[in-house]
Amino acid sequence: MITMTKAFAAARNAGLLCMSVALSWASLNAQITKEDVSKALKVGSLQHPYLFFTEADKPEILRRIQTDPESKSIMEGLLAEGHRFLYVPVKNPPPPRMEHPRYAASGDLHNQYVSELTEGAVKLAFLYQMTGDTRYARKAIEFAVAVCDLDEWVQMAHRFNIIYPRVWPWNVPDDRVVFSYDITTADRAIAMSTVYDWVYPVLTKWERDKMRNGLMEKAILRVRGNYDYQWWATAYRCNWSAICFSGVGMAAFALMKENPEFVDVVGEAYNRIGLTYDQIGDDGAWQEGRGYYGYMMRVSVQFLDAMKRLSGGKYNLFNHKKLVSHPVDFFVYSLTANFADGQGGPVGPTHLLNKLADETGNSTTAWYREKFFGPGSSMFDIFWPRTKVKPVEPEQKSKFFKSVNWAIMRSDFTDPAAVTVACKAGLNDDPHHGHLDIGQFILTWQKIPFIRDLGGMRYDEIYFNEDRYLYPYASSDGHNLIYVNGEKQIVAKLKDKPWIDGLGGNILEFKSSAKRDYALMDPTHAYPGKELKKWRRNIVLEKPVTTLVLDEVDAAPGSKIEARFFPGVATTQGRPGRELRNPLPVGVEYKVMRDHVLLTAQRNTMALVPLVLDNSFEIAEGAVANVTVTEDGQLSWIPYVQTVMTSKAKTSVIATILLPVNDQKEAESVVRTAKITQPNPNQVEVSISRAGEDFKWTFEKEKDGLVLKR
Repeated sequence: MITMTKAFAAARNAGLLCMSVALSWASLNAQITKEDVSKALKVGSLQHPYLFFTEADKPEILRRIQTDPESKSIMEGLLAEGHRFLYVPVKNPPPPRMEHPRYAASGDLHNQYVSELTEGAVKLAFLYQMTGDTRYARKAIEFAVAVCDLDEWVQMAHRFNIIYPRVWPWNVPDDRVVFSYDITTADRAIAMSTVYDWVYPVLTKWERDKMRNGLMEKAILRVRGNYDYQWWATAYRCNWSAICFSGVGMAAFALMKENPEFVDVVGEAYNRIGLTYDQIGDDGAWQEGRGYYGYMMRVSVQFLDAMKRLSGGKYNLFNHKKLVSHPVDFFVYSLTANFADGQGGPVGPTHLLNKLADETGNSTTAWYREKFFGPGSSMFDIFWPRTKVKPVEPEQKSKFFKSVNWAIMRSDFTDPAAVTVACKAGLNDDPHHGHLDIGQFILTWQKIPFIRDLGGMRYDEIYFNEDRYLYPYASSDGHNLIYVNGEKQIVAKLKDKPWIDGLGGNILEFKSSAKRDYALMDPTHAYPGKELKKWRRNIVLEKPVTTLVLDEVDAAPGSKIEARFFPGVATTQGRPGRELRNPLPVGVEYKVMRDHVLLTAQRNTMALVPLVLDNSFEIAEGAVANVTVTEDGQLSWIPYVQTVMTSKAKTSVIATILLPVNDQKEAESVVRTAKITQPNPNQVEVSISRAGEDFKWTFEKEKDGLVLKR
C-alpha cells in the first residue's frame, strides 16, 4: 500500500507544491495504519447487519416505524415501492452501453436501468430487515447479482476516451491516464455493500461469492494499493475524492468478515477523507459550491458513521475541526448563492442534516433542517431520524466566507420581502466546477433572482475540458461583471500547462449591521490586464431592500466600458431554457427605458437605475449565444442589459441602484431623484429617494480607491 507520507513525497517530486499546495500536516501526522484499524474494529465479533445498524438496534427502529408518524409514512411508501420492485424483471442482456451518453438526447439508458436495479436492491434489502419477509431478500439478491454481473460500474462519460481531455483540479498531476473507478462506481459500491450486509443471512454461498466478486473486481481491487494513479485520489478540493474513498471504504467494511486484510483499504479511506475535509474552509465553505459540498457530505457521511460505530468511537471524522464547528453554515448562509456549477436552494437531504445535527450537536443545523425541509422520505430518515437537538436560528443573518471570498448580505433568512445579495470574488483556480465570475453578484427578492447567475449548464462531453470557457455559463461572458473593450477573465489552469498563481480577486472589506451590509471587492487580477487596469466593486445593501453597486474602473481614455446584468429570465429564444440544468421557476420580464430598466415578476417590480460620474452613457440590450454539444442541442440566447460608456479619463465610476417600486410611474418618479456627484476630488456621493425615504451614500478616495464611509 502506498502510504500518505510516500504520496506526499511523490507530490513534492512532481512539482505539485509549486501550485501553492499545502497538504495539512495535522492530518498527515494523525494518519492511521492498517494495524490501528484492525485493532479498533474487532473483526472477529462482527455479525451482519453492522454497516448502518445491528440486530440490537432493530427493535428501536421497528418501534419508531410504529409510533413516529414520519417514519411510519416513509415505511408505507417503501412497502408500496417494494411491491412494484418484486415484479420488475431483470433484463438479460441489459440495455447496451452508449458510447456517448452525454451526447444522446435520451441520456444513458444503460445507466438508468442499472440505477433502478441498484435502488430496488437497497430498498428491498431494507424491507427484508424490517419485515423478515424473504421475498424481499430474494428479489434484492436477483437485482444485486445482475449489477455484479456487469463488466464495470464506471459510467461511460468517465472512461478514457471522454474524460482524458479534462482539466484536472488542484493537486492533480497532468499525466493521469487511469480511469477505472469513478463516483458512479463509488455509489454502486456503497449500494451493493449495503445489500450484502442486509441480505447476508439469505445468501447462498454462490450468491455471497458473486457479490464479493462484484465488490472486489468492480471497486476494491481496481484501486487498492494503486490509489495515486487515479486522478481523484489527491484531488482534495474536489468532492470526487471523499466520494470515491467512501465507496471503496464501505466495500471493504462489508467484506471485512471474509477478507479482514481489507483493513488497509478502510484506513486509506479514513486518511484521505480526512485530507479532503482539511480543505473545507475554517468558516465551513467549499470552493466547488453548495451542491457539490452536499453531494460529498451525503455520500461520505455513510462511511463516517460506519467508521465511528465499528471502531467504538475511536476514529470519528464527525469531530474533524472543519466539520464540527460549521457543519451547515455554507448551506444556511449561502442560500440563493447559485454560483459556479452548484446551486442556491436548500441543500439536503434531510437524513444528512439529521445525522450532522446529532453528531455535532449544532443548533443551526437543527434549525435549518426544521425550517427549510419537510418530512423525510428516505429509509435513512428512519434509522437517522429527526434530531432532538434544539433548533436555534442564527442571530447573524449575513456572512463573509473568507476562505472562498463569498459574501452574503440579508436582513432575514425567511422573509421573501427582504432582499438577499450574494457576491463572490476568490481565485479562478477551480477548472473543474469553477466559473470565470470574479466580481459576480446575485440579487434575490420575493424568492426570485431579479439579477441572476446562470448556474450550472447541462453537462455535455466537453464541459469539463478547456472548451467549457466557450460556454457563457462558465465564461465571464455570462456573468454580471465589468468588461473593458470586451476583455474577459482567464483561468489559472489549462490542460498540460502550468498553473498561473494569483488569478482572481478578493473581498477586501465586509461590514454587517442591523441597517446596512457592505462588501468591497477587487477582481482586477482575474483579467489579463491589457484593457482593464483596475476594478473595484462596492456593494451596499440598505436593509431590507435597497441595493447600490458602485464600480470604479481604470482603463485607457477612450475605452468602451460595459457593466452587464443578467435578469432572471426563464425563457430564451430558440428552445426555451434548453441548456439550463435547473430552469428558473419564475421568469423576470424586463423593459429597457432611456434612463432605467424595469424588472417585473409575479406582480413584483424592481427598478435598475444606472448613474455614471462625469460621463454620458446608454442602456443597451444584448444576448449571449449557447449551444450544447448534444444530439438535441439547439441555439439559445441568454439576454442581458448593460450600462455602456466610453471613458474620458483614466478612472470611471458607474453606480447602479436596484430597488422595489410599485409600477412604471413610481419608477420614473424615483429615477428623477437619482444623482451621482463629486463634491470634491476625493469624494463621490450617490443618492436617491423613494416613498419619502432618502438614501445617500458617500465614498471617499483612499490609497487604492473608493471606500464607503457613510
